[in-house]
Amino acid sequence: MYKDSSRFKSFSRRVAFLGGGKVLLFSLLAGRMYQLQVVESDKYKMLADENRINLRLLPPPRGSIVDRYGRALAVNQENYRVTLIAEQVRDIDTMLDTLSGIITLEDYERQRILREVRRRRRFVPVTVRENLDWRDVSRIEVNAPDLPGLSIEVGQSRQYPFAEDFAHVLGYVAAVSEKEITGDPLLELPGFKIGKNGVERVFDLNLRGKAGNTKVEVNAVGRIIRELSRQEGQPGADLRLTIDCDLQKLASDRLKGEKSASAAVIDVINGDVLALSSVPGYDPNEFVTGLSSKSWRRLINDPYAPLTNKAISGLYAPGSTFKMVVALAALEARIVAPDHRVFCRGHTELGSARFHCWKSHGHGWQDMYDAHQNSCDVYFYDVAKRVGVDRIAEMAKRLGLGAKTGIDLPSEKVGTIPTRAWKKALIGTPWQQGETLISGIGQGFVLTTPLQLAVMTARIANGGKAVTPRLIRPTDKDGKEVEPVFNELGISKRSLAVVREGMNRVTNVWPGTAYQARIPDQGMEMSGKTGTAQVRRISKAERDTRVLKNHERPWRERDHSLFVGFAPSDNPLYAVAVVVEHGGNGSKVAAPIARDLLLKTQRRASANREVASAGAKVSAKRKGT
Repeated sequence: MYKDSSRFKSFSRRVAFLGGGKVLLFSLLAGRMYQLQVVESDKYKMLADENRINLRLLPPPRGSIVDRYGRALAVNQENYRVTLIAEQVRDIDTMLDTLSGIITLEDYERQRILREVRRRRRFVPVTVRENLDWRDVSRIEVNAPDLPGLSIEVGQSRQYPFAEDFAHVLGYVAAVSEKEITGDPLLELPGFKIGKNGVERVFDLNLRGKAGNTKVEVNAVGRIIRELSRQEGQPGADLRLTIDCDLQKLASDRLKGEKSASAAVIDVINGDVLALSSVPGYDPNEFVTGLSSKSWRRLINDPYAPLTNKAISGLYAPGSTFKMVVALAALEARIVAPDHRVFCRGHTELGSARFHCWKSHGHGWQDMYDAHQNSCDVYFYDVAKRVGVDRIAEMAKRLGLGAKTGIDLPSEKVGTIPTRAWKKALIGTPWQQGETLISGIGQGFVLTTPLQLAVMTARIANGGKAVTPRLIRPTDKDGKEVEPVFNELGISKRSLAVVREGMNRVTNVWPGTAYQARIPDQGMEMSGKTGTAQVRRISKAERDTRVLKNHERPWRERDHSLFVGFAPSDNPLYAVAVVVEHGGNGSKVAAPIARDLLLKTQRRASANREVASAGAKVSAKRKGT
């Protein structure tokens, strides 16, 4: 009996412990459920929504680029593209074979498609081809039953209507590389493109805009079920350039007759760049659609460097276009006067060295005006020797040579304006007086860009103001254009007048070196200076026998052809610089191109003034009524 009672008590305690444990566990479970479902319900509801709802970025429309009159230079166009969803295709290779019979599909495109399919989930669309024309779209749609997994989508892509004519100014957009990813999620969107060169690159952030977003419901594996909401992005800002489209096209057309050349036209008052052309060029639309490896090799292996903007990156000896710098340095230092005379017999001697004039029999007696008109080398040898290279360099830098102009384009080169200290530091040898003579005619170490030469000419033409070139007109906080204020260079009006008169005689007085290329229209006459820069030294043996003419030499050994000028002569408004690589004589090749550009510039300005004047009269008449 005692044993049964003891056993019952032991059993009761076990039941009590077991029951108590269950109650405790259920209490803990109930408490946890209360915490999850009541206390932290908002937290877990948010986490569930994050798994169910995805917030996805929407790329904004890129801002347009227009010329000074609003003509479109870079725009967005409807882009028909065909995409592939791999999970809907039984055999991708067979499907691509079928598609190749409808549209041309290169091997490199096929490899890219297969690579993208392997990288992505099978329900994620892969772009097969962009920028389809309507004929290709129609063919694909007609054959849709035989092309499972393919669909046509509509998006936007960049288009450059004038292709090569504006390539070096506008640049192009292309896909973001790994090095360019900065943490901005917009850059990681598939197919998103950014500016890679030209103003597209410099003003990329302004043109890019701000991304929009869309909320979509997805299932456990990330497939989109439906779109819940959409907020469109903020389009990029439009960009208005100072370039005149028609003038740019003329510059491009005139230069295309040469293998390699460049030109710049700027407003001497406010620095507006009206034309900036470099040939050969390239088609920026090819970079948007995706450049093939074959096309890329063709561009980078081209001996005429179509990818280089020669107007700002090409470095050339300025030749005789540098003689105005030497003259101004001498006049400002009061070392020579305009009536300083030198006898040219075709050469001058310094020690045992002989320095030749381009005219082998000489020009006879020359003063400063004559020396500009006839481009007499012997005269400027004499003046350079008297002035010295350091004074010449100081004047060159005041006029904008040997420094970046600050234009809103990448890859601008500095150039070289030598001094005694420069040579000692860079080469380690003392400066020689013979090098001063060579520098005096814009040869030797002197190197400039075409845009720098245009700036130099503009500063001479506008009375000595430090005008700088610009592609974009700055605005204040209210969006109104701000007119620039340029500092004085500290060059006397008298010295500038002497040089401008010498340039006037080059084109408007017989036998000026560019007289044949003059502008005959009254009130639109141009003044300028020719330049013919040697690219190799002519040996004594050649001079003793016969120096070959430019057309008799291989192209690479021909002289560069240069011309700088401004117009109108009596009231300068525009400056131009033209460089034709290995073009030969400056008066015969570069000068006629410059003449056509300055004449077109003036005629367009005159026509625009007449239109504006007529509009003002009509407006005044309406107000009067």
